[in-house]
Amino acid sequence: MRILLDTHIFLWFINGDSRLSENVRDTIRILDNEVYLSSVSVWEATVKYQLGKLPLPEPPETYLPKQRNLHQISSLPLDESSVLQLAKLPLLHRDPFDRMLICQALQNGLTIATVDAAIRAYPVNVL
Repeated sequence: MRILLDTHIFLWFINGDSRLSENVRDTIRILDNEVYLSSVSVWEATVKYQLGKLPLPEPPETYLPKQRNLHQISSLPLDESSVLQLAKLPLLHRDPFDRMLICQALQNGLTIATVDAAIRAYPVNVL
């Protein structure tokens, strides 16, 4: 399985948050699965950190890549082909970060790990 982690799922996973279901946690840990964190999620987390809405034990430019590497999660850059998927999306969700994750999942054939009900309204595979 090829999985794209929504920002909150990544943060819950690296922090051992009890809100992350055992099924999702176990699926992320399966070594045969390809697990990705989008540069869009890094951007979102950094913005929230700068606004004081996301406390982190270290600055995001240190903490996020370190945790991604520690957990063997690959980085997924944002490319033009993914951005162009945006023109095809219905406006069901207003969050630009989530909409871009949906575009990346569609473009790259990824399943999104999320608890966001608005993302589930799109024609994308969700874990």
